[in-house]
Amino acid sequence: MTIEAARFAVAPMVDWTDRHCRFFHRQLSRRALLYTEMIVADAVLHGDRDRLLAFDAAEHPVAIQLGGSEPGKLAMAARIAEEWGYDEVNLNVGCPSDRVQSGAFGACLMREPALVGACLSAMRDAVSIPVTVKCRIGVDEQDPEVALDMLADTAREAGVAAIWVHARKAWLQGLDPKQNREIPPLDYDRVFRLKQRLPDIFVGLNGGLRTVSDAASQLDKVDGVMMGRGAYETPDQLAEVDRLIFGSAAPAIETAVLIERMAGYAERHIAAGGRLSHVTRHMIGLFTGRPGARRWRRILTEEGARPSANADVLHRAFAAIEEAPLSLSAA
Repeated sequence: MTIEAARFAVAPMVDWTDRHCRFFHRQLSRRALLYTEMIVADAVLHGDRDRLLAFDAAEHPVAIQLGGSEPGKLAMAARIAEEWGYDEVNLNVGCPSDRVQSGAFGACLMREPALVGACLSAMRDAVSIPVTVKCRIGVDEQDPEVALDMLADTAREAGVAAIWVHARKAWLQGLDPKQNREIPPLDYDRVFRLKQRLPDIFVGLNGGLRTVSDAASQLDKVDGVMMGRGAYETPDQLAEVDRLIFGSAAPAIETAVLIERMAGYAERHIAAGGRLSHVTRHMIGLFTGRPGARRWRRILTEEGARPSANADVLHRAFAAIEEAPLSLSAA
């Protein structure tokens, strides 16, 4: 994987960016870097690896995000991820959930830059694929000018290929994870200053980017942009990524082709023992704001949830779209 591939990324999101979501997003953008949900290092070492790590070859380039704070375990988990074929391994230093805090990793590691450096160094020594980190600008009462520089300098010394920054503080007490995505104010300028100070390392911006065009407008100040909920909730805009971010002249996928690909994928998943809703739950927002979107959502939500549901449900939902656009391109 090259740094160019990281010019646009879909953020790792727990319960959302599973393998089915990533396959869907890959149909919309050939170039975006896709991330797994955060996977705890202990789970990689001792859990069901096929369930946790398996992915479709179409998902490349795809990165795995690990959670943990023990260098040895993270190194072993990173090595396993490389063996499974991931293109990058990323360390989570930004998640503020109580469960993550109780495990002494995630955003609370912003307070322990030396430990973060040890973790990243161990991962870097264990693999040949890029090692990256995703962090906040600080936590609680930390001064972001000091906290972010300390974390970034330590990561740089450890040999990371990229530093992704969610441009908000995390408040570990008093705010839940949802509030931590919304209440602490965004400070893009802090991330821009980091990039100015560290011109020789990739610095990517995350947080509050709701549209691909908004994300693209930041690329004169940082090396890459990462979208989370905007990409998930209105996924059709991912069809703009290759053109707006990477300058590709290739046409966006036609909606009928997209539906056929997803139907085929869903049938393969069902044949392997899965359920249609595992796939279609990520597609609910595809036609947001377009004629027929309410019926699309209702059919996928109600009929798609039935244990016996098959890809015919997806075809019926698509047939309900009135005046369906020829393609998902906004051009």
